[in-house]
Amino acid sequence: MLKSSLDITPLAMLSRAVCGIRGSTIIINMPGSTKAVTECLHSISAALPHAVDLVRGSLAEVEDTHQAMQVAPPGPAQAGEQKTSEKPSSPSDPPVPPARRFLQRKESSVDDTRVAHRDRHSPYPLLSVDEALGIVLRESDSHVATLVNYKDALGYVLAKDVFAKDSLPPFPASIKDGYAVVSADGAGTRKVLGHSTAGSRPNLCEVIPGYCVRVNTGAPVPKGADAVVEVEQTVLLKEADEGRTELEVDILKAPVTSQDIRPVGFDITAGEKVLAAGTLVGPSEVGLLATVGRTTVKVYKKPIIGVLSTGNELVEPDQPVPRGRIRDSNRCMLIAALTTHGFHVIDAGVVKDTPDSILRALHDVLAKADIVVASGGVSMGEKDLLKQVLNVDLQAKIHFGRVFMKPGKPTTFATLNMDSGKKLFFGLPGNPVSAIVTCNLYVVPAARKLACHSQPLNTIVRAKLGFDSDLDSRPEYHRVLVTWQRDEDLPTVQSTGEQASSRLLSTRSANGLLLLPARSDEVKSVGAGTVVECMLIDRL
Repeated sequence: MLKSSLDITPLAMLSRAVCGIRGSTIIINMPGSTKAVTECLHSISAALPHAVDLVRGSLAEVEDTHQAMQVAPPGPAQAGEQKTSEKPSSPSDPPVPPARRFLQRKESSVDDTRVAHRDRHSPYPLLSVDEALGIVLRESDSHVATLVNYKDALGYVLAKDVFAKDSLPPFPASIKDGYAVVSADGAGTRKVLGHSTAGSRPNLCEVIPGYCVRVNTGAPVPKGADAVVEVEQTVLLKEADEGRTELEVDILKAPVTSQDIRPVGFDITAGEKVLAAGTLVGPSEVGLLATVGRTTVKVYKKPIIGVLSTGNELVEPDQPVPRGRIRDSNRCMLIAALTTHGFHVIDAGVVKDTPDSILRALHDVLAKADIVVASGGVSMGEKDLLKQVLNVDLQAKIHFGRVFMKPGKPTTFATLNMDSGKKLFFGLPGNPVSAIVTCNLYVVPAARKLACHSQPLNTIVRAKLGFDSDLDSRPEYHRVLVTWQRDEDLPTVQSTGEQASSRLLSTRSANGLLLLPARSDEVKSVGAGTVVECMLIDRL
């Protein structure tokens, strides 16, 4: 990097980067200017994958790179260029391992100029929703475990059983506010020896016949006592120090042995399994981890999801809207939806409808995310180039490119194998309603599956239709508002209005997707009061 910088300007010696390793982290210090950072990143980009292999101890990949270097043809590099230049590959080029072939920075090989030669019919078979979802869940099979602090474990799935370090309670504890007594004494007068409060050391005094100790809920029961009498079953007989000290009380009802005492280990015994692997950690589980002192737990990582929008027509919501352009609503909507489900989401921006722009954007987001979600660019238009870039440039496996559903027919799903693991790619339709519907149907279950949720699918309930609806030739996911009145045996669903896939208003307040079957010769509509299935996508 310093050499490349010095080739540009001798002033680079004053500010150019230094590089080091701490633990398994590569640290690169960049200069201050945007121009210099761009030059430095360009000069080191080809070497970074090999550097990562070295610090990770990926010996097989290191050896592959060394062998490739041995057979690479020598030749001087131009100033600011790397020997792995962005040129078309030829048979004489050194082999590049398939998993990292697309990490080589290059221009797209997709030719988008011959619009007259584009496909007029989709080459992808039309799958049912069940078939498509089955493929998505089957491919969502990468599970990586990590350690987290118990305070940060909310929403994660445990990767290992959790056992109690010690018993709870660790001492005999009072269940009530009252007096620790010897049960054999029965009812009658007791002299008060002292008191035991929650947090005090146990066995500071011993209860003997004729005596008692005042105790609070959760406090240690003193040695010698075998029952607790609640304060409501006593009468104060003698006091001292102007009411600061109790001397004698009358026990109104004879206690029985073990009355209102939690023995050692009553709640949890030492070594007991308190949480099983596969448990989704909620607020109660966080409290349980704290109770048993397990402050570090092994969980399955949640996938990082990158979201981008494609389209020459899109502008940022806070920018002026020139003629022929529209604001990008899909990206913020999808990010919000996925964040609501507890996933970390990367905003990958808006991408122009050119092969090079799409390829560069995918390079960048694939380096950071486990799942990439793009909206737009997957239909049959001349600017719908995502599938071509995936297939030609990234050598992705496209599992499906069409689904028999409304809305969301062009939905696309692909996988890419990289050194860092399998990446999932979802190409969602550009119409906003189609995008949010297919995100709920496919992306959310995939993300849950990667996070090792035992039930990754959205909940489906039976509900009463609150309106008449004509059926479509395709199965339809009708946006509805689901309500459940206390005196009703089933919830009721009401339509959110006109269901055009471009009309984002149809998702307003929607917390369910009505699962309407395709129209048949026998059934062309469903009437109000019909019991139907509804997928919940938000709280009731």
